[in-house]
Amino acid sequence: MIKSIYNEIFDDNLIIRRIKNKLPKLFQLAELESSRDGKIGMEIGSVRERIIIALLMYKYGIDIVDSKVPITEPEVDVIVKNTPLSIKTISTKTSKLRGGIKLIWTVDAQKALLFKNTYIPKCDLLLAQIVWGGNGRLFLFSVKSQNEVLAQIGRDRYIKLPKEGTNPRGAEITAEALNLLTMCNDTRIIDIDFIRGEIDYREVYTKWLDAWREEY
Repeated sequence: MIKSIYNEIFDDNLIIRRIKNKLPKLFQLAELESSRDGKIGMEIGSVRERIIIALLMYKYGIDIVDSKVPITEPEVDVIVKNTPLSIKTISTKTSKLRGGIKLIWTVDAQKALLFKNTYIPKCDLLLAQIVWGGNGRLFLFSVKSQNEVLAQIGRDRYIKLPKEGTNPRGAEITAEALNLLTMCNDTRIIDIDFIRGEIDYREVYTKWLDAWREEY
């Protein structure tokens, strides 16, 4: 079996150490950057995604990583050496995955249903599970495993649609599907202790402050 380029992350001891040491602080900074009056905004997902993409740039080189993915590609977030990747992040209270990961965002119930009936995974999925005060993980689910699990349990058990009469936010991958993916033979995992550190809230302004200080 040919492994995708993203397996290299999970074989690189230097990258693994940096993920274990740096990801908790960077995600904590992301929460501070996305918070107002103690509440985290919807943009947190995009900020975390950029942190992961920056990791890929560090690993493979900034010129190798293509993050300019058309909005018409809802599943693909980044491309490295012509290999597309989907990036998802989720914060949970325990190490158990209970779903809640959006495969597609839409407020149109009919579009969500059409997506469910036609969806076929077409790229690897990198999932960061954040468990503050506990053990989180960084997963790599191969496109092969995703398709195998989808075929094994079927669309009704793989994809969860919002309940009728509620404000729809899109289609999710079910907890059952996620937990089956974690048990696939080719799934890669890095365990991460998500311990909050002491961070000055002003750190989130550092990059902007540095920009104002630069002489052009």
